[in-house]
Amino acid sequence: MHLHAITIDCADAHTLATFWSQALGHPLDPQDRPGDPEALIRLPQGPPLLFIGVPEPKTTKNRLHLDLCADPGATRETEVARLRDLGATLAEDRREGDGSGWVVLRDPEGHEFCVVRGDHER
Repeated sequence: MHLHAITIDCADAHTLATFWSQALGHPLDPQDRPGDPEALIRLPQGPPLLFIGVPEPKTTKNRLHLDLCADPGATRETEVARLRDLGATLAEDRREGDGSGWVVLRDPEGHEFCVVRGDHER
């Protein structure tokens, strides 16, 4: 078996996929349109992210989340600021004085994700 996709339930598949497309710097599938019940982001490595519109709202903390790190040339701090400019909100700041730790953000629909330091920042 292999992992086919990472699927994220959401209220508005196209809108949330657009946020993640901008966050990750990879385009939506060219066939996806506003109002579609699903949207897809194909990543250069690994399975795609698939966003599926569902009627029920998110009510509790995620049991699975994504961890992101800055590519070389950027830092965790610049990426956190960029993601917040895109619409993410701060959930919890777990950064330590020595530079370790992470930042927990929420996407526009409230799904938690973390931003950690990249290997180039250690």
